[in-house]
Amino acid sequence: MKKMVKVVSRPQHEHSLQEDLLKRKEQHVARGFHARHPLFILEGHNSFLKDVDGKVYIDFTSGIGATNAGHSNPAVVDAIKRQLDHITHISFSTSYYQSYVDVCEKLNGLVPIRGQAKSALFTSGAEAVENAIKIAKVATGRKAVVSFEHGFHGRTLMTMTLSAMIKPYKKGFGPFAPEVYKLPHPYQYRMPNKMTEESYVKQLLEDIEEQFFVDVVDPDDVACLIMEPITGEGGFLVPPVSYIQKLRKLCQKHGILFVADEIQTGFCRTGKMFATEHFDIKPDLITMGKSLSNGMPLSAVSGRAEIMDAVSEGGLGGTFAGHPASCAAALATIDYYEHYKLWERAEHIGNVIRKKMHAWKEQFTSVGDVRGLGAMNAIELVKDRRLKTPDEHLTKKIIDQARLSGLLLLKSGIYENVVRTLPPLTIEDSTLHEGLEIFEKTLRHLH
Repeated sequence: MKKMVKVVSRPQHEHSLQEDLLKRKEQHVARGFHARHPLFILEGHNSFLKDVDGKVYIDFTSGIGATNAGHSNPAVVDAIKRQLDHITHISFSTSYYQSYVDVCEKLNGLVPIRGQAKSALFTSGAEAVENAIKIAKVATGRKAVVSFEHGFHGRTLMTMTLSAMIKPYKKGFGPFAPEVYKLPHPYQYRMPNKMTEESYVKQLLEDIEEQFFVDVVDPDDVACLIMEPITGEGGFLVPPVSYIQKLRKLCQKHGILFVADEIQTGFCRTGKMFATEHFDIKPDLITMGKSLSNGMPLSAVSGRAEIMDAVSEGGLGGTFAGHPASCAAALATIDYYEHYKLWERAEHIGNVIRKKMHAWKEQFTSVGDVRGLGAMNAIELVKDRRLKTPDEHLTKKIIDQARLSGLLLLKSGIYENVVRTLPPLTIEDSTLHEGLEIFEKTLRHLH
């Protein structure tokens, strides 16, 4: 991987291309598009990004978990170039091409689905979720869908409805899709005082059977339940294994399809190829995107063959769904994951990060909780540990200050008080430690 040489920030009086571009962005780009970091990135290699003014950053965001195999991975870039030498676009809804079939075949052999699997390719994560819901409704003949508080599934009408956070994702965009119902998501850090995890899980499941399926929605009307194995935008909440396993059995009892949204958790990120493997369950449908093609626009739905085939011919599609260049990228990316066993690398990265984060929890009273799996980890920041009062202002300051010091981080959580880490799984140990040092110095300075 190409290594970038860091440069110091330019003097304030010196002309900045970034400032010019930000002004042009304000003038020409719709206000709704807003980046957490006001930077214009020129290039990226492995775990480094360089902005247009020449400053280099350690990237703990990976394009929101999309570039698990590192920025500008040569194997992926070469595969895309080879494909573009043959054809740029044709649409699988017009004529078929082999790479689409190759990706589906590859996914069918990887996904944790019971029995024969089939797949369909799309463009974005939201598009995959939207189509998974369509497939589930046709396969079951039912109309209702259940999702979770703290969940995030996309920005289309249906996926906004499934998602929990009002601001900024849903504010002003209603009315939303009908027949979508939400369950509380397990949140061990904020479960009632003096409650054990076991009693907490028991209560949550009893509430579903005795209240939710009695007063809110008839289970016989529910086509599917969709859940992120670990919430992404919702703050990296990791549900108890027993909860997921019993929830899966509850779905089977009522004939409800279980849809695992693995768009952020998939492809080695959590220390397994898919996060659902940590919970030892097999969903009926699984949605994928982001790191499927190492950042190229591609998503997928895989599931049990009889469910996937419930939709009639022509019922699924899209002009750019399964684009040839993205399919080429996906095949090269998956080969890279398997060759280098990046799930093992993710586990190593996660162990390093969590060790640091737990040390921070001992040092800094503002760190209320540490959680995650593999290389998907976060700290929750609070003003008061006893009251667990969210500190969204400190969260913003940490992210902004870390950027000025050369580290890019992201926030999450419905209280906007969680700092999450999503470094590329190809990050070198020395770079990982350097990034964590910047993170720690920022915490110490602002604590």
